[in-house]
Amino acid sequence: MTFFWSSWITILSFMCWAFILAILLMVLKYKPKLEEDGTTGHTYDGIQEYDKPLPKWWLVIFFGSIVWGVAYWVFFPAMFPKHWDGLATVEVDGETVPWSSKNELYSELESNNKVFTDNFEQNILAKADASGATSTLATLADMQATMRHSETPPADLQAQIDEKVAELSPYVEKLSENPNALKVGSRLFLQNCSVCHGSNAKGAVGYPNLTDNDWLYGGEAANILTTLHNGRVGGMAAWRDQIGEDGVRAVSEYVLSISGNQEGYDLDQTMVAQGKVIFNEPTNCVLCHGSDAKGMISTGAPNLTDDIWLYGGDRETVRETLRYGRAGVMPEWQTKLGNERIMLLAAYVYSLSDRTAQPAAKASPATTAVPVTAAATAN
Repeated sequence: MTFFWSSWITILSFMCWAFILAILLMVLKYKPKLEEDGTTGHTYDGIQEYDKPLPKWWLVIFFGSIVWGVAYWVFFPAMFPKHWDGLATVEVDGETVPWSSKNELYSELESNNKVFTDNFEQNILAKADASGATSTLATLADMQATMRHSETPPADLQAQIDEKVAELSPYVEKLSENPNALKVGSRLFLQNCSVCHGSNAKGAVGYPNLTDNDWLYGGEAANILTTLHNGRVGGMAAWRDQIGEDGVRAVSEYVLSISGNQEGYDLDQTMVAQGKVIFNEPTNCVLCHGSDAKGMISTGAPNLTDDIWLYGGDRETVRETLRYGRAGVMPEWQTKLGNERIMLLAAYVYSLSDRTAQPAAKASPATTAVPVTAAATAN
């Protein structure tokens, strides 16, 4: 609110309060001249008018309301909110801060979270034989508080936080075998994650399936914890400007030739050969997906040799991905859920995933049919 509107509302409120108080005092002070029978001498339709004092209970409530209004102005930031914080305070993050609706919300959330974390430690961690996580959680919370409050946190503080998060992975694995932990984790998933990944966690176009054993950033407990804490930002670049439309079509044809879903496509072997050369240029696709095209967890690059696709594996969708790129975003949840809830959520996701070994990629006849020398010549 600007200073003008803040001042206008404050002055108008004071004027209304003063006007009402003045009217009341004037009425109390005014004493009309009475007749011998106690009436004012005014009669209407046979009804005589008396001048009786206002009920004391009514006066007490009226003046009490005025006093309450003045006290409210003093205790809360009602007068010139940007310049007067009021006398009321609340506890937020271990500090006493002026009252505001925002600070009161944070204070209530912290109070409720304290109840949750106490129950988490006593009834979930302890029963899952994972009480060792308590000290790690306490240290992690202190580090995160330092990160939030420091304008210039230590350069390696984030790395230390990530290490502490990784230390929680053995306890997440234990929680993934505890029914109570999974029950709470499933509720957290439905409330926060199902909008993208679906209530059955099988995902949708652009949203990963969390029940299989194919993971962009790794499916171990430590990987899942890191993903939930920090979020992920996918970075598939748009390649049309670099390699041209012909290059897009050639690389798409090559990707189809090495993928697990090339059956049913009549592949152009010349384009496959050209695409392979473009793919393997040091600054092109091989940089992230690797020379074997099986992807890299470190960059979140998907395996292109299986038949699992995030946005679709048909020819036109692969071309569209190459032309315009993709930019999937997994939000961070640390500031929204906190460390304890993330542990439960990670345990639930870990329990859903397929822990069996991933099958080997299908052989690609199209790839073996085009030797490197021929590909180089075709390009």
